[in-house]
Amino acid sequence: VQLQASGGGLAQTGGYLRLSCAASGRTFSRATVGWFRQAPGKEREFVAAFFRGGGTSYYADSVKGRFTISRDNDKNSVYLQMNDLKPEDTAVYLCAADWQIIMSSMRLSREYDYWGQGTQVTVSS
Repeated sequence: VQLQASGGGLAQTGGYLRLSCAASGRTFSRATVGWFRQAPGKEREFVAAFFRGGGTSYYADSVKGRFTISRDNDKNSVYLQMNDLKPEDTAVYLCAADWQIIMSSMRLSREYDYWGQGTQVTVSS
């Protein structure tokens, strides 16, 4: 399984970006697919996820109401629409997938077996 993340870049405060994560080698439709981020000197943190292909999305409190995770099973892809960006959103964003994870572990990066390479998001003030 390979995950390819793209769409990062530079945005101004209040701006927006859309990240994409495309999978190859296995279908996303039944996977738990999450977005995480890691800022310099900080631990990797959960951003958003779908659990096991379900329609319910889950978000970190820090992004709720601003970020939206979506999926296109035909394209085997997951997206993260990021609106109203803030400087504290600056980080490397990574997509991850796992087919065995349980719900209580969905926000834990160590539970995911497959990772994309990360894409840099920089928000200027």
